[in-house]
Amino acid sequence: MPKTSAASKPRLALSLQTGSGIAGWPVHRSRLRRWVAASLARDAAIVLRLVGGREARALNRDYRDRDYATNVLTFVYESADAARADIAICLPVLEREARTQRKTLEEHLAHLVVHGVLHAQGMEHDSADDAQRMERREREVLRRFRVPDPYAWRAAGFGRRGDLGYSRPTRTTR
Repeated sequence: MPKTSAASKPRLALSLQTGSGIAGWPVHRSRLRRWVAASLARDAAIVLRLVGGREARALNRDYRDRDYATNVLTFVYESADAARADIAICLPVLEREARTQRKTLEEHLAHLVVHGVLHAQGMEHDSADDAQRMERREREVLRRFRVPDPYAWRAAGFGRRGDLGYSRPTRTTR
């Protein structure tokens, strides 16, 4: 996939998967595609996989040495021509966090998709400055879809930053 010029939209190859015991995505494929496309600054090949708690826990344990299910994991593959990544979103954690943070399931899913895609393009939140840049970009993208500020719940006292469980393990392929 060649890089895009400044005047053209990034190209997207998107695959959707569901893990064992997951009936399907809670939103239509076209909506997922729009969220991913709006997050892109370059061409991309993205796999979105909706998983259950057992699979999310195994992935988090095997790739991050953390023995619990987390909400989103982004596996980035090195590529010079496009952003390439597998993004696993854990449905039970997504549902629990949406309730806790008083968001709709769709709003929280949009946020996790955008968050994962930004990681796929190299954005991080390891430092306060990086986190601020990433959160600003998330808000910009989500605003286009009328999704409220995904971090407003923090100001309302629903938890600490670390409660989100965002993570991005890296797997290098050649």
